[in-house]
Amino acid sequence: MELTLASARALHLAAQGLLNSTQKIATKADVLQCIRQMSALQIDTISVVARSPYLVLWSRLGQYQNNWLDELLAEGAIFEYWSHEACFLPIEDYALYRHQMVSPQGLGWKYNHRWMSENASQVEHIRQHILQHGETRSADFERKDGKAGGWWEWKPEKRSLEVLFTTGELMVAKRHNFQRIYNLRERVHPQWSDSRDLPEQTTCQQQQVLNAVKAMGIAKAAWVGDYFRMDKLASAILAEQLVQQGRLISVQVTNWDQAAYVHPEHEKLLRLADQGQLKASTTRILSPFDPVVWDRKRALELFNFEYKLECYTPEAKRRYGYFSLPILRRGALIARMDAKAHRRDGRFEIKALHLEPGTRISQSLIKDLSITIKDFAAWHKCTRIELHDCNSAQCLVLLKQAI
Repeated sequence: MELTLASARALHLAAQGLLNSTQKIATKADVLQCIRQMSALQIDTISVVARSPYLVLWSRLGQYQNNWLDELLAEGAIFEYWSHEACFLPIEDYALYRHQMVSPQGLGWKYNHRWMSENASQVEHIRQHILQHGETRSADFERKDGKAGGWWEWKPEKRSLEVLFTTGELMVAKRHNFQRIYNLRERVHPQWSDSRDLPEQTTCQQQQVLNAVKAMGIAKAAWVGDYFRMDKLASAILAEQLVQQGRLISVQVTNWDQAAYVHPEHEKLLRLADQGQLKASTTRILSPFDPVVWDRKRALELFNFEYKLECYTPEAKRRYGYFSLPILRRGALIARMDAKAHRRDGRFEIKALHLEPGTRISQSLIKDLSITIKDFAAWHKCTRIELHDCNSAQCLVLLKQAI
């Protein structure tokens, strides 16, 4: 079986829930199913528009209640841990991450063994505090070193909480105003028992490979490890080995110099893609941390979309803006939008819209963009839209008229 690149894209988007717009009103169960479908929902705190996990869900579900994500965490249907990065994960996948918690040395900066040893008494103090007082936030501890805080200036209590979180002794019980509230693992996930429930590490890693391929819909071997930021894969769990075991399907994509892989549960979608019957119709605005674009190399190979998040780039060197949002239209990434939601005054500001080279301006394009942008602004409770700049003068005029 050989797929065209367009069919491979369609299969990928179908697996990610981005092929067509949903017609039904979303429910909390849909939010959970969406997370299960992606296998991981990345967390980020930047809030010039809605924070990334909420935006990723909106891209797939349309209008929904943001608090459902918080409720699913508090109810134990999902949990937080390090995956692609910090992510919300289905609770049924807890076993797949437990080995990392028990042996966190491979997690790099997320676990500092030396700091842990040198501050053992401080860590034990935090552990005892939670044991006696229950749920705890970093904000419950007063800063005493005079520093301003920030990512690399965590106070000792915050560092202790994060170390205990990484080792699995603590879990995030819930969030309030997006702040983590920690508690002991046995209180948050009392059903778990290492001796009873933890499979062999190779079994867990094999399942992660299968989950990654399933979530992507179609994947080159080189893409698999990045999805959950796995180390170099052992030979026993390489995709080609899983093909030989009948656990993955090998396919060809036109002009790709290596095989691609599909999960058997997507066999029906694969047949439709092969027949050219998977047609992307939706226009959606994506988060920079959406699974479709979080692997920049994959986005380039699959969509010919070269993408870089520029919030960490000095302003004078930015090409597209602080937090540019990719725009997906009918199976192609056709633009990126630098936007900010001014929620207090109900104003949605589009600082710049950059169309990709070769994007043809048409009435249908303007209609799709205007409808999607208005939906996006309404979801942010913004009633006024301002568009300041576009790299196409024609698009700028037409889109201003439409929105």
